[in-house]
Amino acid sequence: MAIERSTADPATISVPQPRRPLLINLAGPVSLQKAGLVIPGQLPLSVWEKVGRELAAISDSSTWWLADWMLYGETAYTGRYREVIERTGLGYQTLRNYAWVARRFPLERRHPELSFAHHAEVASLEPPEQEYWLRWAEQRKWSRNQLRKELRASLAERREHAPEPAAVPDGPRTALVREAERVAGRLVEGRTLVARELRVRLTHDQLTRCEQLAVSRGLSVEDWAADVIRAALGEPTRSRVLAGTAAGAVA
Repeated sequence: MAIERSTADPATISVPQPRRPLLINLAGPVSLQKAGLVIPGQLPLSVWEKVGRELAAISDSSTWWLADWMLYGETAYTGRYREVIERTGLGYQTLRNYAWVARRFPLERRHPELSFAHHAEVASLEPPEQEYWLRWAEQRKWSRNQLRKELRASLAERREHAPEPAAVPDGPRTALVREAERVAGRLVEGRTLVARELRVRLTHDQLTRCEQLAVSRGLSVEDWAADVIRAALGEPTRSRVLAGTAAGAVA
């Protein structure tokens, strides 16, 4: 019987490395892997439910973690952090949106019982009003969608009972408002309104602020800008942009 001996250099032989354990331990015999969840064949319903709750908490916490990580990078590594983000494979714009919410809610003002999405819904409000809505949501166990519904209803009621705005002297205006007024004038004159493309030139800071406002209302920048014009015209909008605040958002 012939015995074959390996001629490979022992130093070059690939030895399987043990899988590095994750830092997160789930309930019961369920285990996490990078690309999946290992669940045994027989799992009690109560354990399965507990695992789901833990996964939901991990998912929401990871958003806050990424938000704070991004916020630190923006502050500590100005001009260099974007290159690092690109190497991680994370979405730059998504992280910027996360960081904007984190900036609006310092750690001590966050409600651990509510999701990141709850906080994002009220991020554009002033701090006292943010706290008011988050406390209501926590006490009444509102989902993010329920909080959004209640908030929009409240803002719609305010608009309905708001007094007519006082006339203000002319001053510097944004391109969006100038276009809205020009379009409104054409409508008043009874002319046929022809659809056309509108291009607006903004500074980097103005565009960033527009993106933040759009994200806080669940809209794209384009849809948000269209709502700004509708609000200036006194027409119904798809978001909670107020006529009084929309015009000043990009000034």
